[in-house]
Amino acid sequence: MKDYIILTDSTADLCKELREQYNIDYVAMNVTYDEKEFKASLDWEEFKANEFYDLMRDGKRIKTTQVPFNSYLDKFTQCAKNNLDVLYISCSSALSGSVNVARTVKDEVLEKYPNIKINIVDSLISSLGQGSLVIKASILKQEGKTIGEVTEYLEENKLKTQQIATVENLEYLRRAGRIKATKAFFGNLFGVKPIIMSDAIGQNYAFKKIKGRRSSLLYLVEYLKENIVNSEEQTIYITHADSYEDALFVKEHIEKEVKCKKVFIDYIGPIVGASVGPGTIIVFYQGEKVTIVGE
Repeated sequence: MKDYIILTDSTADLCKELREQYNIDYVAMNVTYDEKEFKASLDWEEFKANEFYDLMRDGKRIKTTQVPFNSYLDKFTQCAKNNLDVLYISCSSALSGSVNVARTVKDEVLEKYPNIKINIVDSLISSLGQGSLVIKASILKQEGKTIGEVTEYLEENKLKTQQIATVENLEYLRRAGRIKATKAFFGNLFGVKPIIMSDAIGQNYAFKKIKGRRSSLLYLVEYLKENIVNSEEQTIYITHADSYEDALFVKEHIEKEVKCKKVFIDYIGPIVGASVGPGTIIVFYQGEKVTIVGE
């Protein structure tokens, strides 16, 4: 069986520990503020995570970029020269245009190196939802699955990766154009917290409002409990935008209510974080295939 690498990007929010454990590589996007551009490192090389979110709290407007064309070109070409195929698992195409850049680069590289494969999977999700699919791909590879078999599995099962989240307010998502919601959700009613899912076409869809922060966090647990499938076989992932105590609160309640292998907590990385804003809590798990499309 020909060897291949598993590649993702900055939106997968996979820390160094997980990337090393599962032999995962990534291509970086960039963030900009004050007319300066920085690599969106998942190892927080430019600034610490809490410093990043403090910038946002202080009113700094942080913008994001797609993965640069040359980053894909360098990575795909390097693999081709080493006779390695590539399985790239991208951020949802509804949230980033990076996957389209990757497809363009793929065609260019294959013209020069026709004997390699570059398989691209649009994950239709982001953060550790995307990251969990990348981890699953690595596990399947370790079990001896071919690049084609892993690609087929991901395409058939990716919509079973579900997201349930709450944010402090929708302004960051609105400004970034990363949310589907009715106008009523943008009223910023005092104390009301939106609940957000990832829909069947990879959009963030605000579908419910909950009064109060604590109640919104408990709703995440309730929603997960009602929709998770085969929980005892799962690792549940929680990501947070510099709100560790709230993430821990959710973790503790999940462990009381749901039998699972593990609950893993980590930061939301800089790309997703710039879009969702400080205080966001996201929970990822496996359920039935998502069929809802945000209106």
